[in-house]
Amino acid sequence: MTSFKSMLAAATALGLSLAAAPALAQNTSADDNEQIVVTGQAAIGDYGLDLTTRDLSARPGDDFERYASGAWIDRTDIPADRASTGSFVDLGERSQEQVRDLVTAQSAAQTKYGMLYRTFLDEAAVERAGVAPLMQDIARVRAIGDKTEFARFMGSTYDKFGTTLFGGGPYADTGNPEMNVLWFGQSGLGLPERDYYFNPQFAKQRAAYQDYIERTFRAIGVANPAVSAQEVLAFETYVAQLSWPIADRRDIGKINNPMSSAQLAAYAPGIDWNAYFQGAGIPPQDRIIVNENTAIKALAELYASTDLDTLKLWEQFHVAHQASPYLNKRMVDSRFAFTSTLSGVSEQQPRWKRAITNVNTSLGELVGEAYVAEYFPAVAKTRMEELVRNLKLAMADRIRGNDWMGAATKDAALEKLEKMQVMVGNPDEFRNFDGLQVSPTSLYDNVRNATKFNADYAMSDLGKPVDKKKWVMNPQTVNAYNGGLENKMVFPAGILQPPFFDPYADPAVNYGAIGVVIGHEISHGFDDQGRKIDANGAVRDWWTPQDSARFEKEAKVFGDQYAKYEAVPGAFVNPELTMGENIADLAGVLVAYDAYHKSLGGKEAPVIDGLTGDQRFFLAYAQVWRSKAREDDLRSQVTTDPHSPERFRTIGPLRNVDAWYAAFDVKPGDKNYIPPEQRARIW
Repeated sequence: MTSFKSMLAAATALGLSLAAAPALAQNTSADDNEQIVVTGQAAIGDYGLDLTTRDLSARPGDDFERYASGAWIDRTDIPADRASTGSFVDLGERSQEQVRDLVTAQSAAQTKYGMLYRTFLDEAAVERAGVAPLMQDIARVRAIGDKTEFARFMGSTYDKFGTTLFGGGPYADTGNPEMNVLWFGQSGLGLPERDYYFNPQFAKQRAAYQDYIERTFRAIGVANPAVSAQEVLAFETYVAQLSWPIADRRDIGKINNPMSSAQLAAYAPGIDWNAYFQGAGIPPQDRIIVNENTAIKALAELYASTDLDTLKLWEQFHVAHQASPYLNKRMVDSRFAFTSTLSGVSEQQPRWKRAITNVNTSLGELVGEAYVAEYFPAVAKTRMEELVRNLKLAMADRIRGNDWMGAATKDAALEKLEKMQVMVGNPDEFRNFDGLQVSPTSLYDNVRNATKFNADYAMSDLGKPVDKKKWVMNPQTVNAYNGGLENKMVFPAGILQPPFFDPYADPAVNYGAIGVVIGHEISHGFDDQGRKIDANGAVRDWWTPQDSARFEKEAKVFGDQYAKYEAVPGAFVNPELTMGENIADLAGVLVAYDAYHKSLGGKEAPVIDGLTGDQRFFLAYAQVWRSKAREDDLRSQVTTDPHSPERFRTIGPLRNVDAWYAAFDVKPGDKNYIPPEQRARIW
């Protein structure tokens, strides 16, 4: 099934959004910030920090990760079914357990999510069905008679198992962000990213992928499975050669290429575009935001030159690959034998965890409504909204005090900040799932029905006004996001738990943990891509040339630091890919630190356990990012993920924060010391 999220990845890294923000036109003082008073017992330790994780033999300026979390690193093993472990993963596990308690409760027996969960756990029924449900879908591919019909089938995979060379979905128009238009871009790869097809460090994964394709073809009765697998891999290698590098795909200036349907057909001949869009149920469009335009043109040419039999083999494999998690053990194990090489895990996740993942994917907001009622107390929402307000005020002050930004640009930035909407915990309105049919007996039918139901729901936004109240994350998700052209930021209930947030924790801890996450999402509106989007969400350059030049200069200083970070031997952080997230991490620390000090109302923070308020702030930040990961997972991350590995998210920003140096007496000669004049001064 073609993922809408993959097509919107670039857009969601560009902005923020939610409810009305306070006026920010005037200077603020400490009196404008409400101090968050601790009135209950923190869930971790006495005040929110776990001091047992530290390694006090490490000097903070040499290895701050070890100083903050070294004891935890030493005593923690990565579970066999995980690619990594750490604060995010651990809280994700807790969220899964919380959802399991909801879906297995007696009261959930007749709910859609309760039935879906039970059909996933009914291994005996899945084994009895074998691959028979899949073969019905395979038969549809095998019956395709010509390339026009195949183009129509590719278009239809937006709501079913299968793949396509192109794909997309509705999102805000870059020129008129109040309306949804079609965003459209490259697709077609089975490995995580184009580098996997060429880079020698991924030879093991390529070999495992080819073996997996061959096993799949044997399972579904394809003649000459070994030769056919080679043919599919060779075709995808051509697709990879024509695809854009991932760093280019996050550049809003490069991916903003508006065309009409007729212009797209003229620009990229080689495929029957009318048939393709008929398959997707999309009428001719006056405006399509074409992303990787030159790649789409080249892929259309590749389509024209590729024989139909090869295309059908490629499609059959992807139908089976996407369906395999919902089939018998043979298919599940075969898929895992391949995917485990991408992450380095040695054991399949327990079936109940995979079942919960499926529930969250298929019925996320439905179970999310129950999740919020059970696990998100009103006090958490109130305290979180206070934190957000203080972070926005601190960001406004930082914009005003910025010495490289001109007055006109500052005014535009403050307008954008004022209009940022903020959503905390859950959407104002939950989705209605009444039209979705859930079978009490067939897992395959349930997944197929949910896929179509959710895809149709997403596609129904095309040509309609943007509904900024809709979320692209479930309330139970342990994450947060910036809404790009919607100019909003969203903080689901799932992440608003310890160690990220505790309404009864020490303010220094909350500001150092969730406060930095809030600052991170705010600052996405002003990172290397967000700065290209104005207060209303339109893509335009609202910076003066002088401001842009100064920003780029400081960003290069910052990027050069990250380019030297080696995640595993031979695999370095890509500063072009990670620049937006790295800038957001740095700004998040700076803005959260300012907001924390404003919250003190001019008073000194108490010293607790021998730690100053600043020290607790930075320790909380480091403990949020503590992590251990497998080598294959880290190689994948630096190749595919716009976020730097966690240990570099810990130290990368702090090396440019003066207050960190003062808090821990970091001096010249320490390994992570940077002279003041060489530190990045972006925000």
